[in-house]
Amino acid sequence: MRSRLTLACILVTILLDMIGVGIIVPVLPELLEQLTGGSVADAAVIGGYLVFAYAFMQFVFSPVLGNLSDRFGRRPVLLASLLGLTFDYLMMSIAPFVWYLFIGRIIAGIAGAAVATATAYMADITPPHKRTHRFGLIGAAFGLGFIIGPVIGGELGSIGPRVPFYAAAALAFTNFIFGLLVLPESLPRHSRRKFDIRRANPFGALVSLRQYPIVLWLLAILFVFSLAAQSLPSVFSYFTVEVFYFTSSQIGRTLGAFGIGFAICQGFLVGPFVKQLGETPVVIVGLLAAITAFAGVAFTSDIYYLYLFIMVGAISGLAAPAINGVLSRQVPDNAQGELQGAVNAANSLATIIGPLAATQIFSYYTHDRQAADYFPGAPFLAASIAVVIALVLFVAAALRFSLTRRPSIADKPKVPEMAPPGQILVPREEDEDSDADPTGY
Repeated sequence: MRSRLTLACILVTILLDMIGVGIIVPVLPELLEQLTGGSVADAAVIGGYLVFAYAFMQFVFSPVLGNLSDRFGRRPVLLASLLGLTFDYLMMSIAPFVWYLFIGRIIAGIAGAAVATATAYMADITPPHKRTHRFGLIGAAFGLGFIIGPVIGGELGSIGPRVPFYAAAALAFTNFIFGLLVLPESLPRHSRRKFDIRRANPFGALVSLRQYPIVLWLLAILFVFSLAAQSLPSVFSYFTVEVFYFTSSQIGRTLGAFGIGFAICQGFLVGPFVKQLGETPVVIVGLLAAITAFAGVAFTSDIYYLYLFIMVGAISGLAAPAINGVLSRQVPDNAQGELQGAVNAANSLATIIGPLAATQIFSYYTHDRQAADYFPGAPFLAASIAVVIALVLFVAAALRFSLTRRPSIADKPKVPEMAPPGQILVPREEDEDSDADPTGY
């Protein structure tokens, strides 16, 4: 019972966090237009720089927080990040100038880097052979957040563009209280390791992980895939306003539809698919779906086809959990925080480059409706090409490293852990139909 409560707690923490992020997406274009007095294209450019500031902080601080969680435990890092997000949303809700938004995004980027800690927490309470499924549950929580958040944000945005920010602050603080009361520590004291600043940076983490060549290869694939995926949250709102004249409510509902499909794929399909087919075919299916969806959205001007390709794109959610499942089995348990810090740093680096590139491309190709090169779908076409590159890299990796579900360093049986006096171990939850982990932790 305790293990199920712990699993539910970490998933609810991620869910509420993503609801807070998703709430502000539909109203950001309107808020930026109000603060700058510019056009949709101008708002898209500023929005890209806001995402850049957020992602750069995540890139820098993800390895720091990951290593801190390996040293001091996951719980304090997660709780501190939730307080930081609460402050960020409050700042953005009262912003009289654009630079207020940038300060808020910098704070949010530091706090949001704790996503790596949440993923490491999940690895702590899950045996290696079940981690792909558990990472799928994390993805489903993200997806559900994208269902609920944008829908609520779109509806609240009809009252005023700042109202969703107040709601996001309330959710972040509620999440903090929830974690404070319910979330136990998952990393025993005797399993922690000394904090080393040389490892607590994006490049130090990569140097530390170079002893696992497949890890670096898969991180490169995740980076390219994440680079392409940034086009959806970065320019979708601006794209639908430009092409379909969407309101904030319509943007929220459309992203909600995507979130439903995404959550279904990651929460209910990735586990059974990996069990039946293995991780490699699942990753390939996910990447092919992304290629199809991005290319389709780029060229469509029909709202029904837009929804069709959005649903196809949701299938791409199969790829990342399967890749992350392979990654987590390549390193020992006390390096999971560092690994997930490196994963989050790779995603953050993609978030630094992707939104800036996508919004600049969108602005360039939409500056004049009468121009011969007018093409609002250009960022999505570029994303489709990037996923093709990721697919080629993954097939090459599969051939070079024989990517199968063979045992790895993290799969070796371990003797049962004995907790020191006063330390509580969080048991790893097992499904009734799975092969039990011999340790039970």
